[in-house]
Amino acid sequence: MQAFVAEISIGKSMPAKATRIMYIEQKSGFGDCGPARIGMVKFSHSGRTMYYKGKSFQSCGGQGIAGNYFDTKTGDEYWISGPKRNGEDRHWAGGGPVVIDDDVVEAYWRDVRGCAPPKKSNIA
Repeated sequence: MQAFVAEISIGKSMPAKATRIMYIEQKSGFGDCGPARIGMVKFSHSGRTMYYKGKSFQSCGGQGIAGNYFDTKTGDEYWISGPKRNGEDRHWAGGGPVVIDDDVVEAYWRDVRGCAPPKKSNIA
């Protein structure tokens, strides 16, 4: 459980190819109801860049409108954070399903939520 609640500090050296289950929600063009997923994110050695499904993200450094990270190719803003144990990852004003990637379903329910997966285990 400790690995999932550890704070990721920008600029601290990280082990090569460090990974972590994270909540990823697109904010640009969607506000608080953007497409959201829970998946395995890889970190660069420096920890300044995150990689997920062919995209790379860097911190907005507090300058984002709605997100805390941006896609380095498109500039789109995303909210990326560790998933909450209670499953309430979306902003209180947002809505919509949060899809869990197939490769992390078991680990998400076991290590993050601390319970057995429900019948529809790929939706948080």
